[in-house]
Amino acid sequence: MTSPESIIEILQNAIGKEIESNVFYNLLSQYVQNPQIRDLCGEFATEELEHKAKLELELMKLGKTLTPYSANNKAFVRPLDYMVDMSKIMQMDYKELLILAMKKEKASFKLYIELIPTVSNQSLKDVLMELAEEEARHKISFEIEYNLFVNDKKQTE
Repeated sequence: MTSPESIIEILQNAIGKEIESNVFYNLLSQYVQNPQIRDLCGEFATEELEHKAKLELELMKLGKTLTPYSANNKAFVRPLDYMVDMSKIMQMDYKELLILAMKKEKASFKLYIELIPTVSNQSLKDVLMELAEEEARHKISFEIEYNLFVNDKKQTE
């Protein structure tokens, strides 16, 4: 099993990923034209903050907290850290954005699934499983939108 220090590091890194996802979905919601997808991205952004809160609670149970903008805290990512990536993202077309969103959700799902066997605390295992399930639902939502988009494009060609 993973040491308590490793679990703290894992949780801090996962919190950083949830912050990144929140920023991504907020920006994506401003980019897409479809109001339903814009709303979906807004919901996902909110859910990512809920994921962050669950992870922070688990961190607090271990007696640790995440200090915002700390130079020593590599897990906490400042919004400016996204500027380079977001400039590329803003140049993508809708199909590319959907593919990127599916990849991000798959990576998040995989992260949580891979973490489950490394921890012995059942409460933390349950939280990780819940987060994995939510990330899988996000991925499926984007897959459905992608399939609808691709099929609609084929019909208009």
